[in-house]
Amino acid sequence: MITATPAAAHSIPWQRQWREAISDPNELLAALDLAPSRPAVADDALRPFPMRVPRAFLARMRRGDPLDPLLRQVLPLAEEDHVVEGYGVDAVGDLASRAAPGVLHKYSGRALLVATGSCAVHCRYCFRRHFPYADEGAATDRWHGALAWLAAHPEVEEVLLSGGDPWSLSDGRLNELSDGLRRLSHVRRLRVHTRLPVVLPDRVDAGLLRWIEELHVPLVVVLHANHPNELDAGTARAFAALRAAGATLLNQSVLLRGVNDDAAALVALSEGLFAQGALPYYLHQLDRVAGAAHFAVDDAAALTLQAALRRSLPGYLVPRLVRETAGAPYKVPL
Repeated sequence: MITATPAAAHSIPWQRQWREAISDPNELLAALDLAPSRPAVADDALRPFPMRVPRAFLARMRRGDPLDPLLRQVLPLAEEDHVVEGYGVDAVGDLASRAAPGVLHKYSGRALLVATGSCAVHCRYCFRRHFPYADEGAATDRWHGALAWLAAHPEVEEVLLSGGDPWSLSDGRLNELSDGLRRLSHVRRLRVHTRLPVVLPDRVDAGLLRWIEELHVPLVVVLHANHPNELDAGTARAFAALRAAGATLLNQSVLLRGVNDDAAALVALSEGLFAQGALPYYLHQLDRVAGAAHFAVDDAAALTLQAALRRSLPGYLVPRLVRETAGAPYKVPL
């Protein structure tokens, strides 16, 4: 029996909203009352990593503002074509940590399942924008390979679902995974890394909430919001429903030049997240993936921002400033 309330009981189904996402940069700019040339769009950037923006996310952008922090996260710009030393296609060593098809094993006691390559939004700084999803996907064989690997590794107590976005999968595919995990007594926690409750809140529907309520292990949902303008009444409803279903909500952000490299914005984000029931968890330094160098904030500026957060917020609202380093046994604090 479902006790939580879906994000929006009478909204357009999330699958239809997914299909109706904007993929043409000129259409996106026109919807924001911006001329196609302002800012300059790089068509070449669309071929390997096409633009995708849900209309629910578009609705939170400021009209007529080419520097809107939400727009900057999703609009492909000419800077993506610049070759920058130190920026590559496998920024955090995912391929070196491959333990089985769709399974990454980097950290003690935890394993990550790359559930799918699908995302509701294509963030231009995505560290997996070059990931070979066609060859790697834990759900492609109905989880059999991933579950077999987990069964052979009883030291793994926590399973992470990532992607892409694991909640782009159907409820049926998610149920196949949870049914398989029930047979693995050593798995004590499930963690889902997702941007969907932020960019497409109506994904938090009755079916997803039922899946959460019927899980046999605690669920931690790590959300991804970078700017306070991403939070609205829709995200508040989605977060509340997730919490009512039993999920613990954390948030991780990426420090992005021109988006949130501002103490006031980061303070407002932490306050807004807490007001909607999610605790700030990580503030990531940019993963050095090819095509994203124009988002980088240098370490000195990042540390200055973190000091400002400590002066302005209680400790539990200050996210940990970290960098993921290939081969390191944990996220490295700055």
